Amino acid sequence: MAKRANPPENMKDIHWHMDILHNIDVGLIVLNERYEIEMWNNFMQNHSGKPPESVLGANLFSVFPELSEEWFCHKAQTVFVLHNATFTTWEQRPYLFRFPHYRPITGTADYMYQNSTIFPLVNTKGEVDHICVIIYDVTDTAVNKIAQQHANKQLQNLSRTDHLTSLFNRGYWELRLIQEFKRYDRYESPSSLIMLDIDHFKKINDNYGHTVGDEAIRCVSRVIKEQVRDLDIAGRYGGEEFGIILTSTNGDGACVIAERLRSIIEKQTVYAEGHEIHFTISLGVAELNDHMHDHRQWIEKADHALYKSKESGRNRCTLSAD
Repeated sequence: MAKRANPPENMKDIHWHMDILHNIDVGLIVLNERYEIEMWNNFMQNHSGKPPESVLGANLFSVFPELSEEWFCHKAQTVFVLHNATFTTWEQRPYLFRFPHYRPITGTADYMYQNSTIFPLVNTKGEVDHICVIIYDVTDTAVNKIAQQHANKQLQNLSRTDHLTSLFNRGYWELRLIQEFKRYDRYESPSSLIMLDIDHFKKINDNYGHTVGDEAIRCVSRVIKEQVRDLDIAGRYGGEEFGIILTSTNGDGACVIAERLRSIIEKQTVYAEGHEIHFTISLGVAELNDHMHDHRQWIEKADHALYKSKESGRNRCTLSAD
């Protein structure tokens, strides 16, 4: 009986190489110059749900119409022309192909985050007529980094925020005040500062308790948040005193806003600990000008105007004359 000849060694090597390429845990696609798919490994099949017979020979953009043809061709052409690989990370583009993600550990991800590499395939003539696209599943890394960034942002917000009012705390608010002072010094854009506090706040605490006093402070902070613009900077300066930086606003404009705050708060009713209380605020306004040498002088001018409001009977707004 004749013996079956063993296959040539190079044939076995090719078989092994193909086995590795098809079963490796990254996506592999080979494209020709017309962007027709000539290789499609198991990773791509399993995650896309598209078997090889439905994609081989097909145009990449007909198989994945959601993929930006203009963007991908721009990336690929540099590979064809320059014979150099190009890379894309999930931070630049979350994914090349939107695949669902099934790992229970990273179940918070709506899709698979991907890094990708496109590199040239050189033929025997030294020409590049095919490119290979490699897709890496980096969902675990991406989800962990996004969670860390979110946690860092929360910590940063906590470090800037007053816990009772959810306005900026004094430290961060003063930092923004310094920045606004420097911005004026450079661009001379109008900017005004409102300092305000609750009238007879000690009596509220003494008569009704600190819980009611805290609710009065929260009431003022809610009104401030509702009335100021996104570009304005409001903070709790200390106790029952608040500061509001009004960017691109002159003194007269700031007085209009201050009067609106005064009027709204005068009409508020605070219900707490079985009590129903009404209260008022006094306000001082100072427009930033060339006579002020630093941000502290700006606060002093607004505070002095606030003191005049108190002296004049409270529940009013005063514009600094300087």
